[in-house]
Amino acid sequence: MSKLIDGVLVSQQIKETIRSEVSGLINKGIRPCLATILVGDNQASVTYVKNKQTAANNVGILTRDFKLPETIKQDELLSTINELNKDENVHGILVQLPLPHHIETSITNMVNYEKDVDGLTSYNLGFLFEGTPKLIPCTPLGILELLDFYNIDVKGMDVAIINRSNLVGKPLGILLMYRDATVTFFHSKSKNLEDKLRNFDCIITAVGNRQKFTLTSKMIKEGAVIFDVGISRTNGKIQGDVDFRSVSEKASYITPVPGGVGPMTVTMLLKNTVLAASLKNKIRNN
Repeated sequence: MSKLIDGVLVSQQIKETIRSEVSGLINKGIRPCLATILVGDNQASVTYVKNKQTAANNVGILTRDFKLPETIKQDELLSTINELNKDENVHGILVQLPLPHHIETSITNMVNYEKDVDGLTSYNLGFLFEGTPKLIPCTPLGILELLDFYNIDVKGMDVAIINRSNLVGKPLGILLMYRDATVTFFHSKSKNLEDKLRNFDCIITAVGNRQKFTLTSKMIKEGAVIFDVGISRTNGKIQGDVDFRSVSEKASYITPVPGGVGPMTVTMLLKNTVLAASLKNKIRNN
């Protein structure tokens, strides 16, 4: 049986460190503040934003909540972002995705990169790709924290990432290459996944659709490290990309869904908010 990578446990420990850092900033007259922008009333997004605000408040981070109608025009949304960019008391800005179809997702690039706690602006992705990361996308950063906590060294490992998005796959691949892993990307157009994945020491899957893809024990080699980033609902039940029961009998380490990478993603948002506040006030260089 594989060893469970417990994201809840690790995130709780990191939150204690964050809470201490927030207290230190408050003693210096700085109160970290996270502003969240939610466009429309997508229920999943509403829940995600509420969870992020609750987590922030629990470690002492102030939150400002901007709920905007789904009919809002792009220039009106941009106006809200610009106001928050100028607000010296706001250290982090989160634009919850997905946005309505008439709003270009690229509008998130208008967030000041120093307040881009999602790490998704061209500036922050550029810093990451050139090897001088500042604010790193939350899910990849959370996976690095889990690797460190469980002393999993990816140096020399062959790592498969089933995702090529700016949110997860691309930044994670770069971060793992900085740790001397050999990274291969797979995606919806990749062929013969079942045969190819058996060659990898570590598999990180972030598809999020069990009907299109499920990672089974037949696809992995004995002792592989498995990170499941996918989230989907089947008959009201939350599931990941991995057939947990069969894969856990073959893997050396595995993340559950829920309780694996998900809690770490939220915690990294808090970590980035505190980092942004520290950088803004020249308490840290990076």
